[in-house]
Amino acid sequence: MTHDEIFAVIRRNLIEVVPELAGSPITPEQSMRDLGANSIDRLDVVIAAQDDLGIKVPASELAKADSLGALSRIFSEYVS
Repeated sequence: MTHDEIFAVIRRNLIEVVPELAGSPITPEQSMRDLGANSIDRLDVVIAAQDDLGIKVPASELAKADSLGALSRIFSEYVS
């Protein structure tokens, strides 16, 4: 699975959790916080994306993600 495909999964889940983002530009350089997602929203997005991708990433790794692109790269390390 490519970084773009993983980013698309994250983006789709982000829009499901924060519907007002539909139609807004969402780029890998942005963070969920920048886009207005609160801490519970961010957790919901991460859990849903991991479920969709069939992976489980340790919290210590997730803490390193400072943008959607970084989260996508971390997820890619766990996708087989």
